[in-house]
Amino acid sequence: MSLQPPTRRAFTLIELLVVLGVIGILASLLLPALASARAAGRRAACLSNLRQIGLAIHAYAMDEDGEIPYGPKAPPFTSPSNFYPSTGAPTSLVSLRNGGPVGLGLLLADYLAAQPRVLFCPGADQRLNADAELALVGHHQAQASYYYRHAGNTLLFDDPNHPVTPEHIRLANPGNNRDGLPIQALAIDSQFLCPEELESFNVRPRTHHRRERATVLYLDGRAVSQANADGRFTVDIRDYAHLRRTFDQILAVLERADREH
Repeated sequence: MSLQPPTRRAFTLIELLVVLGVIGILASLLLPALASARAAGRRAACLSNLRQIGLAIHAYAMDEDGEIPYGPKAPPFTSPSNFYPSTGAPTSLVSLRNGGPVGLGLLLADYLAAQPRVLFCPGADQRLNADAELALVGHHQAQASYYYRHAGNTLLFDDPNHPVTPEHIRLANPGNNRDGLPIQALAIDSQFLCPEELESFNVRPRTHHRRERATVLYLDGRAVSQANADGRFTVDIRDYAHLRRTFDQILAVLERADREH
């Protein structure tokens, strides 16, 4: 008598479809949770970055009679792609078109040399190569992730006939903002929207955390993730009529953060 090998029962088409349906349901349940966890991790890393920047600013101020990193004087305005046309304007730049350090870039050589990538938020909504930007420092204009407030200038460009010398912010006595409230916010995630036509000047949208939240560094060194569902921390110049008020809008965002300290 010959032994018959046991028959193997294959999945029917219906059973296979049921399994695939269950997998699809589980994926639909898990993916949002995973995305939320990933976003929360990026916000936590962003908070850590700004705390480290805050420590570096305080160390710099201790060496500079209480003054936070400021300047330098803006070069003559010659191109719309020059993102630092007025001295002391809030800026996300870390170096100028001539490669010289500006704003938070003044911390790179002595205070952030070991960790320069903290100037870049891991929650960027656009593709960002932090190493490529840092490689430009010393050679060309480079941009980080955070607007930095080293003074209160909102001019579109310096007027050589009427020079303005904005007062440096000091840790011990930062002064008041334009609303008469004490200055509190030093840096914030850039949430910047602009017309597509400006891309030819290298002016592009730069947003973070899906514009749902904005991370703020305060004068006392605290970093806080603030809700941005209503867009109050977003600089929106998609209307060309608002273009000349770009720096005014950036400073206004930091002043809103002052109120929420």
